[in-house]
Amino acid sequence: MFQATHRAAFEAMLDEFPLRRAVLEHSYRPRRGRLPGWLANYLGTPPPAPAVSIDDELDTVAALPDSALRHDLEETTLRPLARPLRTGRVTEAAVGLLRWTWTHTLETDWQRRERILRADVVARTGRLASHGWAAVLRDLGHGREWVGDSLLRVNHYDLPTRALPSTAELYFIPVTSPIGWVGWREPTAYAIYYPVAGRLAETDATRPGGLDRLVGANRAALLRMLEQPTGTTHLADRSRLPIGSVGNHLRVLLEAGAVTRRRSGRNVLYWRTPLGDALVAADGG
Repeated sequence: MFQATHRAAFEAMLDEFPLRRAVLEHSYRPRRGRLPGWLANYLGTPPPAPAVSIDDELDTVAALPDSALRHDLEETTLRPLARPLRTGRVTEAAVGLLRWTWTHTLETDWQRRERILRADVVARTGRLASHGWAAVLRDLGHGREWVGDSLLRVNHYDLPTRALPSTAELYFIPVTSPIGWVGWREPTAYAIYYPVAGRLAETDATRPGGLDRLVGANRAALLRMLEQPTGTTHLADRSRLPIGSVGNHLRVLLEAGAVTRRRSGRNVLYWRTPLGDALVAADGG
């Protein structure tokens, strides 16, 4: 769903900025046989401090010399870089790629995602007090587990064990990705990015049907349908409401801040805002 919503605009951006596409294509190496998959270090560097902003994290990437990022990309792909990457301003391209991705795909949805991430942190903190580290770290992702004697297994590759200095900081960072990864800023900071375990986060009690009484059954039904960007014609087909009626309901929801919209060619697409997500979630949706 996420790719279907943003892929066309993302590809258009890459076509406009070929160096960004080249950086992207060299930022990940898929697993091949016994050769581990690999994510470029600049994408997994731990944050410079807790609770930093996206601008702070982009500044960390922007501070990388082009030569350091080229080495990172070459180490990731295990092959020589193409000429544009050897001569172009690769750090600037990487920052542009990351900033576009944040601004165009994640920023408007960040409040909802942040609530999920914070809930996971709260749930794991509660588990730490009652069950210890083994329980907290049991489901950090495939191949990750606390094995005792100060050892945390992060994968099953045949790689040397990494010993962290006693002065190093180790971050455990939840992500809304189905997979996780690791990163470091040697020798001071290391991070394990793990898929959020939504089932660990307790939710408030809900009252199904309350949304219908609050905004009306038709508007509630449309709001539930707007988990992803959808046009009025498709909404009319799904709801079996006249298209004029759909438009009127959407206008009310838009004015209330429960949905937002954007034109895509000849169509106008609507989808829920964080407020709309909260209303549906509170109704048990």
